[in-house]
Amino acid sequence: MAAALVILDARVASDRERWIETWSRWPAREVQAHPAYLELFAAPDELVRAASLESSSGVVLYPFVQRRIFDATDLTSPYGYGGPYSWGNREELAAVFWPAFDEWARSTGVVTEFVRVAVGTSDLLAYPGDLMSRQHNVIVAIDRDANAIWARYAHKVRKNVNKARAANLRIEVDPTGKRLDAFMGIYLATMSRRAADDRYRFSPELFLRMAETLPDQIVYFHALLGEEVVSTELALVSATSIYSFLGGTDERFFDLRPNDLLKHEMIGWAAEHGKTRFVLGGGFAPDDGIFQYKKAFAPDGVVPFFTGQRVFDLASYERLTRAREAEVGAPLAPSFFPQYRAPAAS
Repeated sequence: MAAALVILDARVASDRERWIETWSRWPAREVQAHPAYLELFAAPDELVRAASLESSSGVVLYPFVQRRIFDATDLTSPYGYGGPYSWGNREELAAVFWPAFDEWARSTGVVTEFVRVAVGTSDLLAYPGDLMSRQHNVIVAIDRDANAIWARYAHKVRKNVNKARAANLRIEVDPTGKRLDAFMGIYLATMSRRAADDRYRFSPELFLRMAETLPDQIVYFHALLGEEVVSTELALVSATSIYSFLGGTDERFFDLRPNDLLKHEMIGWAAEHGKTRFVLGGGFAPDDGIFQYKKAFAPDGVVPFFTGQRVFDLASYERLTRAREAEVGAPLAPSFFPQYRAPAAS
């Protein structure tokens, strides 16, 4: 099969059908690569697109959001994880895909590219740009031996799970979001308690859209005391993985350790459904309390998390950055990429 790069647009029915058909043939079927997932986080004036290439060597599917910036555009991966997913001979695919993709980017006025590189997977082409080390993430390796999973927990996790069980907490699996109101109350209170940035505070409409457009890729889990939800979490579900997405715990019930039991039961659910890993993610800051809490579920499951970045058009990049500096009226945050979207340095 001759290799040819195709840029798919989720708004075009035939492109969308081709995107989903390609995604459906992928053994991993990561939810973050589905067009409906990217659409959740794209603004109305942003394009949800994917670069696709198929040859006798295999398949590449690289989803991204294309954003307008004055007279140019830039590319970013969706909230969570992304990158150039592939299956087949990745070395041969990379040799064909990247030159074709770069030619398309430069010829269509793309200034930069920013990628939140998916963690713990071999299903990615090697990235040709700069990889920046960010916070570490935690992945729980899942197998069918429940005793082995239990033994890998830190002692405090086993202790806390037993404490939650002794308090008669129970776990409810909710694939439809019937307890969305309870979830929203706890999740938003948790974001406020952690002083989380507004970008982590999503509206109920987003979760309703997820249930409508990705019904097989999301599952809620609730820890209940009687009929009251005291801890809750939304998981993203792929063919071989589940991802901790958003949730929280009612602070009145911290002492009962409901979230330890919740995550333990989520791991059990994942094992029963043939998943091989539970991606817990990282913290708000490197090695903070949230990261240490997650690490206790997989002390040997810490993996690096990188972002990737490239500049396709240096002249436009510098021009846009000067315009941003003039707009802000102060030095820009030096670690932010691209600089022309950076906030003022704190």
